[in-house]
Amino acid sequence: MTLKRWALRVFAMVAVVGLAGCKSLPPGGPPAASKAQIEALATAIVQMNPEVDPIEAATAARLAYDYPLHLAKEYELEDPPLVHNMKVNRGTKPRGLCYQWADDMQARLAREEFETLRLHRAIANSENPILIDHSTVIISSKSEGLFEGIILDPWRNSGVLFWSEVLEDKRYDWIPRQEVFARKLAHQRR
Repeated sequence: MTLKRWALRVFAMVAVVGLAGCKSLPPGGPPAASKAQIEALATAIVQMNPEVDPIEAATAARLAYDYPLHLAKEYELEDPPLVHNMKVNRGTKPRGLCYQWADDMQARLAREEFETLRLHRAIANSENPILIDHSTVIISSKSEGLFEGIILDPWRNSGVLFWSEVLEDKRYDWIPRQEVFARKLAHQRR
């Protein structure tokens, strides 16, 4: 990484952390999702494709909302995402970078061995010299790709699940993780 790119990243992180303020999470961690929130996600998953099993969709939705609450405790989450990232990078918190949330969410969902659903990984900001990469897990029907799926992002809101259709996400433009890795590897070889 060039000095200029490094300086831009440091400046951006300081600015974002400054904007994030000192706001801490509510005592006891992120709030549990309501039944209506879980049902809304389950419905969205079912509506992706007629082949999706409603029971699998309900299971995935429940896990997508509940498992981040477990991870928030495991990660000792007390701060907004970028502040927590700095603590992880300093070694004062055990885990909680976005890719770790995505790794752990994917692993938990994969244990269900869904027959009608498929998990994907995506990265945003990888081409932006100022912003840090952001990773997430995406769920789709078994026969569809990442861009037809739904983002399951627990990092963005400090353990409170953010979800939307991939192409409807107003904050991030997602790229399949394997494409990002291939591009970075090719760049390193130059």
